[in-house]
Amino acid sequence: MGTRDQDQGHVAEPAQSGCDLPGVAAAREMTADLRAAMDDVVRCVATLAARVRDAHAARVWLPLGHSSWASYCGAEFGISRAQAYRLLDVAHALAAIHDAVTAGTDLSRTRDTDPAAEAALDFGLSQRALVDVCAHRGDVAQLITRRLATLTHNGQKPLNEPTVRAVVRQAVHDVRTTPPSPPTCPSADPALAALRAVVDDLAASTYAIGELMLEAAPAHLPDTAAAHVLAPLCEQIGEGLDNALAARRYAISGDRRALHSTVL
Repeated sequence: MGTRDQDQGHVAEPAQSGCDLPGVAAAREMTADLRAAMDDVVRCVATLAARVRDAHAARVWLPLGHSSWASYCGAEFGISRAQAYRLLDVAHALAAIHDAVTAGTDLSRTRDTDPAAEAALDFGLSQRALVDVCAHRGDVAQLITRRLATLTHNGQKPLNEPTVRAVVRQAVHDVRTTPPSPPTCPSADPALAALRAVVDDLAASTYAIGELMLEAAPAHLPDTAAAHVLAPLCEQIGEGLDNALAARRYAISGDRRALHSTVL
């Protein structure tokens, strides 16, 4: 029987014998085909987002007799209310990124004669990433604008597509992974205010350590597997494994409770 992949719930196929394995050339060709298919999915998401944006702006549900965007999507496409609004989140996030990029560069994004495809941005961003940053798309746009301006000011002009793509992806990553600010409740006690500032600094530095731990042990690994990966690293840098795992959990969740009884 096959084994079950961790965290996915899928049954893996039994390992093939050596005689059934493809050669190196065939494996590379299959990998290239798989990469192309993934790229096609990303482009489809971007094109879909552009068309969703246009349809919502035109309020297409009204001429068709629907009461709302959600009811229109349910009747016409059979998707749930939640998915209908997730599509809008993706469209709004991509629109903000598009505006920031086109304002900060001279790149032409026209790929064919389809207006929707012209507006579609291929930055390799997943639908989940775009949904996550939709509420903070203004922050993403400002970050992109500032970083593109810095590159241009430093003489890197004209900016090429890979550079812009990297800037966009990093900005989305930074906004997604920034831990939420703690509630501001100024204390009349100077000692308590100073202690809170120290705790905030410690939490910020721990979050940065957690990000580094995630580089070695990605978020899909459970704690037991992550501990196996991180133990040699922690021994080398003199960091306690429990603290490293807590920092990793904090970087994943952004919730300071992940640090209780360890770092904090």
